[in-house]
Amino acid sequence: MARGSSAGAVVAGLTAAALAVIGFFTYQASAAQDRAKAGSSDERGGTGGSEGPREREKRERETNLPAFSGVGERVVYDLDRDRVWLMGRDQEVKRTFRVAPSSVDPQPGTYKVESRAPHVTGSDGVPVENVVRFATNQGTTIGFSSALDGSLPEAEPGGQTGGIRERRADGEAMWLFATIGTKVVVVR
Repeated sequence: MARGSSAGAVVAGLTAAALAVIGFFTYQASAAQDRAKAGSSDERGGTGGSEGPREREKRERETNLPAFSGVGERVVYDLDRDRVWLMGRDQEVKRTFRVAPSSVDPQPGTYKVESRAPHVTGSDGVPVENVVRFATNQGTTIGFSSALDGSLPEAEPGGQTGGIRERRADGEAMWLFATIGTKVVVVR
């Protein structure tokens, strides 16, 4: 009987070790997916880890969350870097990406998402989707959107547009994240 108990203990130990290995690989796969969600293709650039220290430092400087941009779940928009961060409640960067600015900038400050529209024609005449509006300045409504054709606008001299244009994948992420009432922090 003692011999059978010891064989059972060995099998139980091996089973526990196998489950631990499977759990570890599952955790690694999940972490890799979370890292992939944190940035769009323009941040990753397909470098595959081959970037040098200077390139990595430059990318980190560009993508680091601005100081004094608040806490909690929010959208952070840096006017100087033309970059957005989607921040989770736990200060985790859910996604960061570059945008094409509107010709009328919002003033630095804290706002809330006021309205949304799945499809409209932008103030520049381009059909857009995933419109998330949060501010008004100089009589112009300001919000994030992405063009159906994937274009990013060129600034028109003298034009007053409020559309902060995103790539389509980034616009989809914004749409899913920034519901009515979501905080938007604009910094310089």
